[in-house]
Amino acid sequence: MTTERPPTLDAAPAAPELLPPAERARIFLYMGGLIVLLAFADPNGGLMDIPVSFFLKNKLHLEASEVATFRLLAAIPLYFSFLFGFARDRWVLSGRSDRGLILLCACSAVALYLLFAGAGISYGALLAAMMLLTCVFLFIAAAQSGLMSSLGQQHAMTGQASATSNISATLPAVAALLVGGSFSQYLESHDASQATTMLFLAGAAVSTLVAAYALLRPQSVFGDEKTARPERPHFMEDLRRLARSRAIRPALAIWLLWNFAPGSTTPLQYHLQNALHAPDSVWGAWNAIFAASFIPTFIAYAWLCQRVALKKLLWIGTLIAIPQFVPLLFVQSSTGALIAAIPIGLLGGLSTGAYFDLIMRACPPGLQGTVMMFSTGLYFVSSRFGDVLGTRLYDHFGGFGICVAMITIVYASILLVLPRIPDALVSYADGVSPPK
Repeated sequence: MTTERPPTLDAAPAAPELLPPAERARIFLYMGGLIVLLAFADPNGGLMDIPVSFFLKNKLHLEASEVATFRLLAAIPLYFSFLFGFARDRWVLSGRSDRGLILLCACSAVALYLLFAGAGISYGALLAAMMLLTCVFLFIAAAQSGLMSSLGQQHAMTGQASATSNISATLPAVAALLVGGSFSQYLESHDASQATTMLFLAGAAVSTLVAAYALLRPQSVFGDEKTARPERPHFMEDLRRLARSRAIRPALAIWLLWNFAPGSTTPLQYHLQNALHAPDSVWGAWNAIFAASFIPTFIAYAWLCQRVALKKLLWIGTLIAIPQFVPLLFVQSSTGALIAAIPIGLLGGLSTGAYFDLIMRACPPGLQGTVMMFSTGLYFVSSRFGDVLGTRLYDHFGGFGICVAMITIVYASILLVLPRIPDALVSYADGVSPPK
């Protein structure tokens, strides 16, 4: 008589279980709702980030490079996002659930938001608040993104999962950016401490909604919560398995280049205000229009990914995205900048969807949280260091034009990485079982 052993993570992954449209819709509806709530509660979202950046600029009178340095320091936990994903993978595969992790951390976020709502406003308080809240939300993000990636792989719907994730994150981001811009105007003429307290209380309220949402347990999403988990190898074996993955290296390299974009954040903010004489609210509006303009191409991607192989979508999306920021060279007013934000966003949507789809497909079994959070860390490392480089170019080498030129060169370099992606990973469309 033999004792049946649990499956191991090194075993060949099971063939994907293709779901009917109604079942997929239920999964995406639940996950989309969760992502919407997290976008509002995230301390690095527009609701918090924009008012904080203007507080640093207008109240503490910091230079562009100093604001970029604050953002660089505040994002330190984000640079180690993969550790939070790794912790999630070992937590979940040890028999605990993503739902429990989200509930625990959302309650912790409520407590922290309330704590900082009563604290005095200063450079140090803002920095401490951003760093601690970021740590808590990284655990929530690891649970959400790891779960979404796992569901996408299990049901051969990573492209649709990518589109759902991007749309669900963008819609509240647009609203948060608009509100954030309005709060920035409030900071100009009212007491900064009161405005910041309101922001932290709003964060506490949304985090409470996240905790309540985690109490829900749809069968289509959490139906296998109590099933047997695979045997967990030593954590060093997990790291070696990740390092051996041929698929993940080009996927993450593309993601790093795509988000580097030196000049697209702080230099653009200063360019709008100093060269185009735009008020604070225009920066929030520009980001909102830019983000909203991604949505049509995200929707198109949800349709295209089921009909066109990912390989073709990656090449087309990259070629379209290379001149993304060039339209800004031809605007002479804040109104023109707001109009230019539309084609700039449209040009970036297809590539973003394809790159995110690629990362989901490339995740090794049992390490979905680690890889997805590694991509999060890369995003912030790349974007924040790109912002620092962009401010140096802006301040010392010819203003915003040189920033646009550098962004275009970086995006073009993605073409050199695309041929290194394993063909077996990208040669098929969504809803098709991967080739053996």
